[in-house]
Amino acid sequence: MGKRVGIIGVGQTHHAAHRLDVSGVELIAEAVSRALDDAQLTIKDIDAIVIGNMDHFENINYVDTWAVEGLGACMKPVFKVTTGGTTGTTVGACGYYHCASGLFDVVMAVGWEKNSESDTQAAIATCSNPTLERDFFAGAIGPLATEYSMYMKAYGATEEDAAIVAARERNAALKNPYAHVRQAVTVEDVLKSPMLSYPIKFLDICPRSDGACAVIFAVEEKAKRLCPRPAWVHASVVRHDYTHFGDLEWTFMPTLERASAEAYRLAGITDPLKEFDVAELYIPASTCGVKWMDSLWFCDHGKAPELIRKGTFEMDGELPINPSGGVISTNPIGATGLIRTGEAAWQIMGRAGERQVPNVKKALVTGFGGCSWSVVLILGADLP
Repeated sequence: MGKRVGIIGVGQTHHAAHRLDVSGVELIAEAVSRALDDAQLTIKDIDAIVIGNMDHFENINYVDTWAVEGLGACMKPVFKVTTGGTTGTTVGACGYYHCASGLFDVVMAVGWEKNSESDTQAAIATCSNPTLERDFFAGAIGPLATEYSMYMKAYGATEEDAAIVAARERNAALKNPYAHVRQAVTVEDVLKSPMLSYPIKFLDICPRSDGACAVIFAVEEKAKRLCPRPAWVHASVVRHDYTHFGDLEWTFMPTLERASAEAYRLAGITDPLKEFDVAELYIPASTCGVKWMDSLWFCDHGKAPELIRKGTFEMDGELPINPSGGVISTNPIGATGLIRTGEAAWQIMGRAGERQVPNVKKALVTGFGGCSWSVVLILGADLP
């Protein structure tokens, strides 16, 4: 059994399509400085740093060296992880592991992306088999459109169900000063937006953002001393699937089901819909905000549309999902999953500003990456 670990500080940039005012290193420094301020620490208090981004997007080699100045990492241990779309969540998980192992007392996890200086689509396309799959699944939208088409056929879900999710998250982002896209939309606006790949439309899908996020983890004795209300890590689980799209199960997500089931077991969760107070979920398209709810054990397979239509996941519903506006409002890919972790921690710490959900004691976090990799974190106000 490892040491108990809490999150004591979070910082993120003001995200945008083009952060022309800063270089990539300066973007990182912005998030790092804000996390240190949030925790009331200096860089001298940080024992080690875990980083991650999609470095092949921006064609920068050895980012762990290139980023040292922005990280404040000179003469400190730096550990880099890159796991596709799950990178940000994995960076957070590794920050937790570094503390839980007992090797370090205070660890900062940092994720970033300057998508305005990258060719995201060309890079993502390389994850598809060039002979069998690239024509159909190159990029992010094709596979997401395919899975929701099959879910619609199997269970009767609709384009409007996804549009409800899109409107919920885009309107929630209006209360988040850090969000990239802050746009009031209606369900009708989503349904009328341009079709990208049936059934996904322009307002259903996430943007490409410039941004960074930093989250500070500390072992129990340090966390209690440094933070009045840490967000304690109760569980961290990852599950991977096959690399060929044709081998995947399309009407549900086995990795998310297995990762969440194990995380619930570790955290003692038996009724997730009732026991979580808020969730920050990696939902890259609104269609995922329908289909993937089944695989988080909120309901039986095919029943998520009923919960969506009842308003279960609205900001005033039974389980508010993504009060930050989520991924479809902000998506600096290397930081996207870490933002979910940071936002959930802020909810527990009572630091979420206008988007604060009242009396949050337990929060669910997910990360998603190519080939349906899933990461699940559970945070709590109480010690695990």
